[in-house]
Amino acid sequence: LSVLFAPLLLLSDSAAAAAFAPRDHYLIKCGFHGDGAVIDSDNRVFTADDYRFIRNLKTVVDIRSADSNLVSSPLYRTARAFRSSGAFVFPLKDRGVHHLVRLHFYPTEGSLFESEFHVFGNGFLLLANFRIPRRTDLLPMIKEFIIPPISDVLRISFVPSKPGLLSFVNAIEVISAPADLIPDSAQFIDVDKNERINGLLRSGFETVYRINVGGFKITPFNDTLWRTWLTDDEFLISGKTSESIHFSAPIQYRIGGPSKEVSPDGVYNTARVIRSSSSSTSVPTRSMTWSFPVEQGQHPYMARLHFCDIASIALDTLYFNVRINGNPAYTNLDLSTITGRQLASPFYADFVVDTKNTTTTSSRLTVTVGGPSDMSLPGSVDAILNGIEIFKMMNSGGGESRSDRRNNKVIIIFSGL
Repeated sequence: LSVLFAPLLLLSDSAAAAAFAPRDHYLIKCGFHGDGAVIDSDNRVFTADDYRFIRNLKTVVDIRSADSNLVSSPLYRTARAFRSSGAFVFPLKDRGVHHLVRLHFYPTEGSLFESEFHVFGNGFLLLANFRIPRRTDLLPMIKEFIIPPISDVLRISFVPSKPGLLSFVNAIEVISAPADLIPDSAQFIDVDKNERINGLLRSGFETVYRINVGGFKITPFNDTLWRTWLTDDEFLISGKTSESIHFSAPIQYRIGGPSKEVSPDGVYNTARVIRSSSSSTSVPTRSMTWSFPVEQGQHPYMARLHFCDIASIALDTLYFNVRINGNPAYTNLDLSTITGRQLASPFYADFVVDTKNTTTTSSRLTVTVGGPSDMSLPGSVDAILNGIEIFKMMNSGGGESRSDRRNNKVIIIFSGL
């Protein structure tokens, strides 16, 4: 893969540090009444839904925890449940960008553990036959989606999968995303393909993994989009001899490059690297590989890799290869050229992979960085990676749904990507 990049100007300190202020910013505690508010563990204020956003009130059931000690966070002591199809509708001010949607689930009574339901967002199937496992270590369960706008409202519908069951939700976040969060194009990687594809602006995404490579866990309090980034230790399957590094100087954001909303400083100022010793006369053949379980099926996945050269002491010394599922994604990746000849300047790349061709119901998506590059230099850094995000892509046409009101059977129809 070869791409031409024009020189890019650095952002001023004031521009780079400007706080993100989404035009749409709903933080809703479901089943909560009155004018009060609840502050979560990241100091965010959730207000009552108080029926303002709910459609089909005849199906609504209010759930309140009888024991306030059962759930430590007051955010999860109430829930809104539906006996049949019900929906929340949020008016949108920013109609030209994707919106982040986070659904919070924390069953506080036994009947909610028996719930099984579907969730739709503006016609996209977000969750199908969704159940909460009886494992307290997985609670609260927070599902995040990135949904494109199709009208002046965002509609989130909950449909029980069987008669007699409930659907429910404890809290909802709807936040307009920055315009540069989702580009329209990505690189499609397969055994015999490495080609540019377009149309991502019509797609929806489910966040499956968000990893801070070589760094610490990042909580929503330290992310301008209130995301959680986990450490990479669980997913690193080769590269145990790699080195985790931390960078204390400012990250050099630039005009035309990713903003802090795409990924925070906490991702770009840490990394995992492979480097040869200063006395070495040869280039190491080592690589680093991360492996992520994914579902085999009709949905493709998008892997977003974050790079920021915080390890090199000079330009034009870092070159390495990138492979997705063992297939070449980048050969001789040159961050110095891509970032307009700036060290410590971030860059990300999106790669779409297809899971239809696997023969099992469960497969893995692997990311490999390193291996001998034709341009690698002895005695220098030989590979670097700062962050990984894995998204399940939802049908770009939206995905039609229709519900049989007699038996709550949901039929999903998908067209091709």
